[in-house]
Amino acid sequence: MECNIDAKGKAARLVAGIATLVLGLILIGNNASGITGYEVPMAVILAIFGGAAFTIFEAWQGWCVIRAMGFKTRL
Repeated sequence: MECNIDAKGKAARLVAGIATLVLGLILIGNNASGITGYEVPMAVILAIFGGAAFTIFEAWQGWCVIRAMGFKTRL
């Protein structure tokens, strides 16, 4: 796992990870309060948290799994 993204890519992944983490927190709050009357399954929320954690990990390590597989990304 060697660094394969620059500072711009790290920043983009960090922002995306934090935004996804906030989305998961909003969904948990919605489930707890029942404001919308629609409950998101807990498995979906856990998947969102897992994706957020992985995206933040990529930003922290400076490594992108998609780039490591040989695909080109814009960031």
